[in-house]
Amino acid sequence: MKLKQFKLIAILMVAVLLTTACGANAESIYDDKGQVFRKALSQDMTTFDAALATDNISFEIMDQVFEGLYVLNEEDEAEPGVAKGMPKKSDDGKTLTIDLRKDAKWSNGDPVTADDFVYSWRRVVNPDTASEYAYIMYDLKNAEAINQGKKKPETLGVKALGKYKLQVELTKPLPYINELLAFGTYLPVNQKAIKKYGEQYGTTADKVIYNGAFKATNWAPEDKIEMVKNDKYWDRDAVKLTRVNYKIIKDQQAGASLFDTGSIDDTGISSEQVDKYKDSPALDKQLLASTWFLTLNQEKPEFKNKSFRLALAQAIDKEQYSKEVLNNGSKTMDQFTSKETFKSPDDSDYTDGIESNLQHDPKAAKKNLEKAKKELGKDEITFTFTTNETPDDKVSAEYLKSQIENNLPGVTMKIKTMPGKQRINAMLTGDFEVGMAGWGPDYADPLTFLEIMTSDNPQNYGKWSNKKYDQLVKDANGKLLTDLDARDAALKEAEEIMLDDAAVAPIFQQGQTHLTNPQVKGLKYHKIGGNLILKNVYIDKSIDRETGKKKTE
Repeated sequence: MKLKQFKLIAILMVAVLLTTACGANAESIYDDKGQVFRKALSQDMTTFDAALATDNISFEIMDQVFEGLYVLNEEDEAEPGVAKGMPKKSDDGKTLTIDLRKDAKWSNGDPVTADDFVYSWRRVVNPDTASEYAYIMYDLKNAEAINQGKKKPETLGVKALGKYKLQVELTKPLPYINELLAFGTYLPVNQKAIKKYGEQYGTTADKVIYNGAFKATNWAPEDKIEMVKNDKYWDRDAVKLTRVNYKIIKDQQAGASLFDTGSIDDTGISSEQVDKYKDSPALDKQLLASTWFLTLNQEKPEFKNKSFRLALAQAIDKEQYSKEVLNNGSKTMDQFTSKETFKSPDDSDYTDGIESNLQHDPKAAKKNLEKAKKELGKDEITFTFTTNETPDDKVSAEYLKSQIENNLPGVTMKIKTMPGKQRINAMLTGDFEVGMAGWGPDYADPLTFLEIMTSDNPQNYGKWSNKKYDQLVKDANGKLLTDLDARDAALKEAEEIMLDDAAVAPIFQQGQTHLTNPQVKGLKYHKIGGNLILKNVYIDKSIDRETGKKKTE
C-alpha cells in the first residue's frame, strides 16, 4: 500500500512540475525538440559574477556562458580557450606572454580583448569587490597586497601589451599555472555590463554580457536556468546544442521521476534509487575529487576544545554512512586532501603518506568526550548542525545525529536546514556551530585543499589557526617549489598537523550517481574546477533512450 501511495505521489509531482512549466511559456523547459540538453540541479546557483562565485553549481553554470584564456579538456588538462595557444614563459618561469584569438567576441558583438582580462582580474583583487576567492590570484604580482588594501589595483601583475596580447607576472614559477588560469575566478567580465548594472551585475540573466558557447536567457531563482547557443561565440560551429535547460529540483525522487518520463536528460539520484536503476544503461557512478567534512566553528566555546573536536570526528561510522546512506560511490575519508587526484614525486598517491587519527573509533571518541567534559566543566553539550534543506541532506543529518548522540553520551545535536545559498552565506559569516562543507580542487595540486585552512583564508569557515601550518603551506607555495621532495614532505606535515588537531572532521570523498540519457554524447565530468563543460555535447537521437542501443529501422 505504501509503495503504491509513493508512486502516486511521484506521478502527481511530475504532473505538477510539467504543468507549471508548460503554463509559464510556450516552449517548455522540458521540451526535447532539436538539440536541447535538460539537467536537474539539486540546488540553485548564487550569481553570474565570476568574482563573487564560491559554489560548484555557480561555477558549472558560468563555464557554459563564459570562457577564460584556457579551458579543461577530458583529462583535466588546460587547452586554449580565448587564448590562441599556451603561455610563452620567461626563463625564470615568472612572466607569461599570452596571445589572444582575434575572433573571440562578447554576446553584444564587442571583441574580447586583453584589457578585459586586466580589468576583470583587477576587479577580483580589489578589496571593494569583497571577492571570497581573491586569494586564488595571490600568485600574481602584488595581488595579496592589493587585496589587503596596501597597493592599488593598477599595480597587479597583468598588463595588456596590445589589444590581443596579455602579459602576466607571477611571484614565482607555478607548475600548475595553466590549469589555474582555467579556473572560474579568472573568467573575464564585460566592462560595459559592470558599469551599466553596478551592484546588480550578475543578479539576473539579462544583467550580464557573455562570451561562452551559450548565453543565459532566464534565471528564475530556485526554479530554472535557461540558455541558448551564443551566435557570437568564436567556435560556434563546434557547438551542437541549441538550448540548455537547468531545472532546480531539490527532491531527487522527483528528478528521477522526471527522467523516467523523458522530461530531463540528467539528474542525480538518491541512495534508495540506485538499486532500482542498477541494470539501466542510464546509470553512471563516478568518484569525484571533492572532500566533504564537518566544519567546526572555533569561535564557539565547545569547538575551541580539541578533545571535543576529536570526539565528534571519531564518533561517526563513515563506512556505513558512505555505503548505506549515500550509496553513490562515495568513499570514506580520514584525510583532507582527496585520493586519486595528485601524485607524489615517487609516483604514489599523495594521500598514501598521510597519517590520521580521525578514523571511526567509538572507544576513543568516548574517552575524548570525557576529557572534554572535564576541560569544559560540562556534563551535557548541545549544538546545532546546519545543512541544506534537500531530502538527501536531511537524511544525512539524521544519520549524523544518531551516530553522535549514540556514541557520545550527553551530547545533543539539533538540525537546522536552509537553502544552499543561505547555508553558504551563514558559514562565510560565521553564523553557525557545525556544518557540512565540501571542497573540490581548483587546480591539480594538494595546495588547493590545504590553502583554505590557513588562518586568514575566508573559506576557513571554522577559523582554525596554526602558525606552523601556515608557514609550511607558505613554504610549499614559495621557496620549496623547485624542491619537489621537500615540498611534498612539507605539504604532508602540514596536513597531519591539521588532522591531529581535528581542525575539521573529514567524512567522505564524494561519489555521485547520475541517470544520464544514453542519447547524450560528449558529456564529461571534471575532477578539477567546474563540474562539466557542455560545448561538445550533442543529442544522438538514433540511440534508443531505454536500451542505449541503436534504434532498429
